[in-house]
Amino acid sequence: MTTPPFRIGAPSEAQHDVMRRLWLMFQHDMSSFTGGLPDAEGRYRSERLENALAGRPGWQSYLMTSGPHPIGFAVLRSLDEPIHVLSSFFVVAAARRDGVGSRLATEVMAAHPGRWQLAYQDANGGASRFWPSVAASLDPEWTLERRAVPGRPELPPDVWIDLMVAGSR
Repeated sequence: MTTPPFRIGAPSEAQHDVMRRLWLMFQHDMSSFTGGLPDAEGRYRSERLENALAGRPGWQSYLMTSGPHPIGFAVLRSLDEPIHVLSSFFVVAAARRDGVGSRLATEVMAAHPGRWQLAYQDANGGASRFWPSVAASLDPEWTLERRAVPGRPELPPDVWIDLMVAGSR
């Protein structure tokens, strides 16, 4: 159970290792839907996270904390493009279902107004309930489309949501 105060912000350089540890938890959770396995060193691919932590153009990461506890993150890409992408999103299990994820998603997208896209897998029941709800709260005209996973014909299509997000409230 999480307790306020919550903080959402770009991770400091000192928090990069915290982000990397949360990334491992995220990739582990996702592996049951993507079939992804860790490499021989026990690591999952992390190019997206590293692009965001390095401050590459168009990339941004956010860390959510509850007091001293890291409880989630968002990795955004294509912020320098007409359509922004919520690339990766994670909330630790103990903080889920308290509105924490909705707050994180809403705040990070509102910080970068415009058209957004995000993907999830139908088999991920939590995401299948969560993302349409978040999309509807931000844009009553949001849309949903299923797209093949590039280079992974053995996987079912990803579900993509497209929505327009207004600026910070």
